[in-house]
Amino acid sequence: MSVDSAAKNVYYAPFFRNQPNTSFKYLPEVDSVNIQIYFRKKDSVENYRYTILADDKPIVVNKSIDIAALKEVVRPNDDFKGEVLDSTTLGVFPIKGKTITILIYSIENPLNIQKSVFYGKHFPRAKITGFSKHFTTDKGFDSSWIIDPEEKIDLTFTEKDHELTLLKDKSDIDYLYYTTIKNKQTNKIIFESTAWLYGGIVAEDRSGYLPYVKIDKSVFKKSGDYEIIIQPLMDWKHCWECGISAKEIENYISRYTLSITLDEENYTKKELLVYTLIAALSIGLVFFIILYFIKKRNKKKLAEKEQQKNISKLKLNSIRSQLNPHFLFNALAGIQNLMNKNEIDNANKYLSKFARLTRNVLDDKELISLSQEKNLLDDYLQMEQLRFGFEYEINHSGDLDLDNIEIPSMLLQPFVENAVKHGVSQKATDGKISITFSKQANDLVLTVTDNGNGFDIEKKSNGLGLQLSDSRIALLNSIYKENRFILAVQSTTNGTKISLTLTDWL
Repeated sequence: MSVDSAAKNVYYAPFFRNQPNTSFKYLPEVDSVNIQIYFRKKDSVENYRYTILADDKPIVVNKSIDIAALKEVVRPNDDFKGEVLDSTTLGVFPIKGKTITILIYSIENPLNIQKSVFYGKHFPRAKITGFSKHFTTDKGFDSSWIIDPEEKIDLTFTEKDHELTLLKDKSDIDYLYYTTIKNKQTNKIIFESTAWLYGGIVAEDRSGYLPYVKIDKSVFKKSGDYEIIIQPLMDWKHCWECGISAKEIENYISRYTLSITLDEENYTKKELLVYTLIAALSIGLVFFIILYFIKKRNKKKLAEKEQQKNISKLKLNSIRSQLNPHFLFNALAGIQNLMNKNEIDNANKYLSKFARLTRNVLDDKELISLSQEKNLLDDYLQMEQLRFGFEYEINHSGDLDLDNIEIPSMLLQPFVENAVKHGVSQKATDGKISITFSKQANDLVLTVTDNGNGFDIEKKSNGLGLQLSDSRIALLNSIYKENRFILAVQSTTNGTKISLTLTDWL
């Protein structure tokens, strides 16, 4: 190779391990180049063929060597010092801003292609287009990407992470760049790669796959800052009339800082044991202190809650103890009324129902099943039916298990008693009471409906039963904090409907 007389800074790079039989000449300030080819005397020149590419476009294809143009020369350089060679020129080519590639091979061994690249452009500075962190999942492997990273990147490696992938922008001289990673604390190289992998991600211009390098997590021994350096594999000192400085060389080098955080540092066994013991003791001490205060605080809260609950239960029992005599008094008044009207048979039937009802009412159970509540209401309504002659029905939705669902005892009885006394008692056989147990999502809804004349719900009731029931519901809400007891009353001249909802009861 010879260049024009004004040329400076001609660089000769070695052959590349990742590109067999490839040599590279960097000619950034050369206008034209005369490319010559040399053969030893023992070479069968007639068997050689060559192809010339200008910017990857063929200008000469599979051409034979012009035997007649060969001239003998003695080369003084180290490779062929004093040896007589045959030489010929392949032509003079404009090189400024271009790439000239010579491919030459012998038809005796066509796979052994010698490649010489004459690069007349300025090196593009390598750019990292992304980082990918690979990690294991329950279904295999997955990755997370950092696209178009800044010059400093923060990365955290966990136990599941096992590999870091560095993705570079594509160029026609990827083989020229090599990658190193340096520990910025120790200034030591911990990783080096002179080859790129291809496949998986296509470049934006669809020109091919982007080059990438895989880096095992194990190269990062400790948390800290690491520098990724990507630069051309050039021997900057091996040049002709070159005067490039270290500052100018820096223009060809890309640098990125990785700030690595490791969840598990790779310490020595002794360090690991000491750190583990210290950490375990410290954590244990802090844990026991925190646990002591938490237990102390929780114990105090539990005591306060238990005290409040006991007070509420005492109040609840007091209200129930008031409801029972109230109910018994009204029932005895009913028997007396029948006897005064000389309805001896009905009085006897009433008394029989009353005896069973009394046993259930005086039973000091806090909770009873829905089936027991239904039986209690059945007995009571049959008693009152003997006095007033009204009709009643008790219904429930089919998805309720009456035997296994419990509610507070005597919950509906005061409302049913109110429906009889103030609702249907004046209507005789025209009166009707309907009781329903139903399920709405996870709520239990209990309703009592009558067709009486109604009452003004804004006016405070003087009835002891309803007053006690209101107080009882308030106390039940203070005990069952996860469940709310919601009472709704609707009353018109056509009747009254009382609805009691036990939220999240089912």
